[in-house]
Amino acid sequence: MTFDAFKTSVTASTPPADLPRPLLALWHDARGHWDDAHRVAQDLDDADGAWIHAYLHRKEGDLGNAAYWYRRAGKPVATDPLGSEWTRIARALTRN
Repeated sequence: MTFDAFKTSVTASTPPADLPRPLLALWHDARGHWDDAHRVAQDLDDADGAWIHAYLHRKEGDLGNAAYWYRRAGKPVATDPLGSEWTRIARALTRN
């Protein structure tokens, strides 16, 4: 899936059936469903999942927990706007 196709998919009421789990977490977040996004991210046991998890805790305002997940992801703690980080993650996980 391309980034543009993924970004368009968040306007639908349901996610695409074949959406990979990391993108599903971001899809739920974009729809304003933090709990659903977090539930999916918790089940992702790799660096991408840790990055999404970090972003979600940063968005929640739990910066200490976010810092832990950034370390697990091997990423620096983000300080740019949340929307910019969401886009950066989504671009990294999609074909551009």
